[in-house]
Amino acid sequence: MSGKITKVSGPLVVAEGLADANVSDVVRVGASHLIGEILNMTGDKASIQVYEETSGLGPGADVVTTGLPMSVELGPGMLDNIYDGIQRPLPEMRALTGDSITRGTDVPALNREKKWDFVPVAAVGDKLTAGDVLGTVQETSAILHRIMVPPKMAGTLKSIQAGSFTVTDIVAVLTDEKGVDHELSMMQRWPVRIARPYQHKYVPARPMNSGQRIIDTLFPIAKGGTAAVPGPFGSGKTVVQHQLAKWSDVDIVIYIGCGERGNEMTDVLMEFPELKDPRNGEPLMKRTVLIANTSDMPVAAREASIYTGITIAEYFRDMGYDVAVLADSTSRWAEALREMSGRLEEMPGEEGYPAYLASRLAQFYERAGVVECLGSDERQGSVTAIGAVSPPGGDISEPVSQATMRIVKVFWALDSSLAYARHFPAINWLTSYSLYIDTLQPWYTEQFGETYMQNRERAMHILQEEAELQEIVRLVGQDALSPEDRLTMETAKMIREDFLQQNAFVDEDAYSSYLKQFRLLNMVLKYDVLCREALAKGADMNALFAIDVREKIGRAKMADPNAFTEAYDAIEKQMKAEIDEVIAGGEEA
Repeated sequence: MSGKITKVSGPLVVAEGLADANVSDVVRVGASHLIGEILNMTGDKASIQVYEETSGLGPGADVVTTGLPMSVELGPGMLDNIYDGIQRPLPEMRALTGDSITRGTDVPALNREKKWDFVPVAAVGDKLTAGDVLGTVQETSAILHRIMVPPKMAGTLKSIQAGSFTVTDIVAVLTDEKGVDHELSMMQRWPVRIARPYQHKYVPARPMNSGQRIIDTLFPIAKGGTAAVPGPFGSGKTVVQHQLAKWSDVDIVIYIGCGERGNEMTDVLMEFPELKDPRNGEPLMKRTVLIANTSDMPVAAREASIYTGITIAEYFRDMGYDVAVLADSTSRWAEALREMSGRLEEMPGEEGYPAYLASRLAQFYERAGVVECLGSDERQGSVTAIGAVSPPGGDISEPVSQATMRIVKVFWALDSSLAYARHFPAINWLTSYSLYIDTLQPWYTEQFGETYMQNRERAMHILQEEAELQEIVRLVGQDALSPEDRLTMETAKMIREDFLQQNAFVDEDAYSSYLKQFRLLNMVLKYDVLCREALAKGADMNALFAIDVREKIGRAKMADPNAFTEAYDAIEKQMKAEIDEVIAGGEEA
């Protein structure tokens, strides 16, 4: 079915004569067959957002509807690949058209020629339901790809074959209860704006280990949780997301470069193939899907890129994997919504954003979670959604930040003053929060006893006390503080510099295990306890601050990850001996 263009306004095209088309249908626009999606219908008139440059289009050009919603192809070949916002493989498009993408280029998301070794798991005669595993493909050295029965399908397996196949070859035939045969390949298609189904959703109860001490100890995120990373220009949002992508203990990473600068995406594209996965020594790209939709690419595709990424994540979740979706940044996605809303002449909301901004953000973040997957083998998988927010001027009172804060449960507020002072990760410990503390506490207690969470509370209390004391210091100077308050300031400085600050360029410090974090913070707090006991016995404050072991505490985070336990035991022993020596010296005086 086809219609004719009546109006072109940037990425928005209005066409009439499409009475039988539906909202969300994919259409082909003009002689170049540009890809578009119907946003709304009024009679036979359709408003279409076009995902490619529309220059040269004019009234009278043909619009042909495909009758299918905007969908992604799901199957072997997605990992270790780079897509644009509508899942076109950029390496294959470059090979076809050169460095500049030609409009109307149509390349399938999954390679139709590459063959994959399919190993059956199910047998002929098995009764299968949606989500059951038919067989497996070793997609990369890091990930075993499970080929599943598509959702809304069930029946008896009539035939299945092992061997080397392309993603479109028939590998199995399923007979449903009506006796109809369904031919199954290794590829599925799924509409991006509809969440994939699951059996049951659980409350997230396991933390996602990022290796970043301020995140894991002070503001943890659960696997299957949601988090926002807001911050002004230059505060390190991309740095934090890179660290999460490199070190998080998830099986698969989906990194969405949504409207950010091209040089930032270039850093990711250059770095990730070089990085080694700490768990298996393989390149990190072997378990990563990159979606590159930079600021100079069509604005409409930026809006679709978020949905493309989360749908791919749900597909891997359905295999029983833990997946992290990193969106950089949701502010640029919201700006794309605002532009399209303005061109549609919709009533603007706050700061020109559409009135439905909050609900669209919620639709994205609510697709995260820990679920029992479809199928009879009780697999569990999770999608963790982490979105960077780039408020203009760092003002988090703007609509995107506020709408995000109402939805997500972890808020890592980045501070440009910390970034300029070279304190990374530049997460402000006074304005950040995590609402997963209560649900994760049983896990921490089971692993490390009650001391882990007690240490966290003490560290947070000391940092908050320091902020209050700094007000007094600004007014009357440090000498007006009591020895106990001076010790609070000193301990807080140690927590900030010796514990929270990390150096991503030093292998020993770029990643910290939970045990290393626990021992390191425990050592700093033990120094605080021993010094308070010493002050109560009349020890000299300045002598306590100047003991030799202080330097070793400062360097303790650089200890070899395989031998830090012995190093920390030695430091704690030396600390106790030197503080006892200061106490003895004070008693003699």
